[in-house]
Amino acid sequence: MTTSAEIIGYLAATLTTASFVPQAILTIRTRNTESLSLGMYSTFTLGVLCWLIYGIHLGDKAIIFANAITLLLAASILSFKIYNMIRKAKD
Repeated sequence: MTTSAEIIGYLAATLTTASFVPQAILTIRTRNTESLSLGMYSTFTLGVLCWLIYGIHLGDKAIIFANAITLLLAASILSFKIYNMIRKAKD
């Protein structure tokens, strides 16, 4: 049986993860990361990884689900950012 707290957890997980999707799509399509902060995305990605580890430790499916997806999206954006910075430094 699903409790109210679990429903709220899944709703929160869905909303926070979904809010990240437009930025990921835009970055992947345009490959433009100039306006994105390396410090922010590095810290954010590390934080999401920590939340994922925490969710695994607790066995909380909502935390695991949301942070696994968000980690993939954030890591993709961070990878593009780093790639673009390296490419720009070579020019």
